[in-house]
Amino acid sequence: MEVLAQSVSTIAPTTTPAMTIPLVFALAGNGTWLVYLLATAGIGLVALLIATFARHSASPGSLYSYATTSLPTPLASLAAWALLLAYVATGSSVAGGFINYANVLLQTFSGDQSPATLLVATAVIVAAWMAYRDIKVSAQAMLWMEGVSVACIALVMVLILFRHGLHVDREQLSLSGAHPAGIRLGLVLAMFSFVGFESATTLGAEAREPLRTIPRAVMQCAVGAGIFFMVAAYTEVLGFRPTGTTIDKSPAPMHVLSQQAGVSLLGLVIDVGAMISMFACTLACITAAARLVLLMSHHGLVHGSLRRTHARNETPHIAVIISAIAVLIPALVLAARGVSSADIYGWMGSLATYGFITVYGLVCIGLPIRLKRQQSLTQGTLWIAIAGAIAMLLAFVGNLYPMPQAPYSWLPYIYLAYLLVTLVANQLMGSPRRFVNEQ
Repeated sequence: MEVLAQSVSTIAPTTTPAMTIPLVFALAGNGTWLVYLLATAGIGLVALLIATFARHSASPGSLYSYATTSLPTPLASLAAWALLLAYVATGSSVAGGFINYANVLLQTFSGDQSPATLLVATAVIVAAWMAYRDIKVSAQAMLWMEGVSVACIALVMVLILFRHGLHVDREQLSLSGAHPAGIRLGLVLAMFSFVGFESATTLGAEAREPLRTIPRAVMQCAVGAGIFFMVAAYTEVLGFRPTGTTIDKSPAPMHVLSQQAGVSLLGLVIDVGAMISMFACTLACITAAARLVLLMSHHGLVHGSLRRTHARNETPHIAVIISAIAVLIPALVLAARGVSSADIYGWMGSLATYGFITVYGLVCIGLPIRLKRQQSLTQGTLWIAIAGAIAMLLAFVGNLYPMPQAPYSWLPYIYLAYLLVTLVANQLMGSPRRFVNEQ
């Protein structure tokens, strides 16, 4: 239960119909469903490789552990810093989403809203406290809440499809008005819907039967989420057509669709679920980032004090505090400067995706190297790895040309500058220690 909850909470599937699909629609229009099909295909290839790694290793460092056993030390360090940025930026992104839905609910019940800075600080601090104490009880609770919310969304989608009759939406299937440039730009945001599907691997030996349960959780989350997102994208675009507006203009699109389906009460339940899902994802990101920092400390990439664990809670409490601060600062600064919650979600989410794409690509390179050393590399696995690496490369390059509008046009270069700074810092501090992964 806890293993599946870690990946599900980090993906936060409720957040995609609630906030990510509208952002993708703004770029890809009627091609939104195709964007999610392409994203599912790319992530599915990576999931196969990650599951293969997870069947042989139960280290708590997630993808960084896999990279260190296969790749040269500089690339392994690159994987660590890229993954850390990915978890931290995802936490900041969904904290921005929390602001949106918390204020939607406050507006509904009280007619007023709360300052964005107060909401984001509350979400991150409470999540940090839960990660500091113990994730098991909270993880189970979040999984059940996520399940209820996804079930409500699924019911609304079924009702929407039923009301439109059993026919295909030709405008979507013919990609009416969609452009290749918009589809390419939407792909990074669509992949953000999946990021963290592998975060069950961060639990390592904390999980029960990790060599069996972790690979299963990785594949279930990647494939199951992909199917759910494709159906949600198709249904949302279809359902919004009679409203006279578009998905990206609504602060709570599932609430509008619930009214269209004749079940307004479910819209309120979904809004509550979306807010809880954003919080659960913040908690999951802090948890994952802290365990990554713990391993980075053991390898000399960060200060040695960050490897300490709490005497009673047995959690990496110092790493949790540092990770929570790193999650809080970007979201708090942007909120204080008046940036909208949707923009915080989109900007930080895109930045996080670049980190995940980098690590996924390195895993696609690292797995064949490891299997070849073990003399167990098959032709099929090699071709899957090549296809996965190419898919990640195309997803990154597709956002460099054609150039998107600012600030999205700045994000790839901010990310590359971050990687350069971390590589230079590691060189100045000395090479990190290598290690051999233990099963």
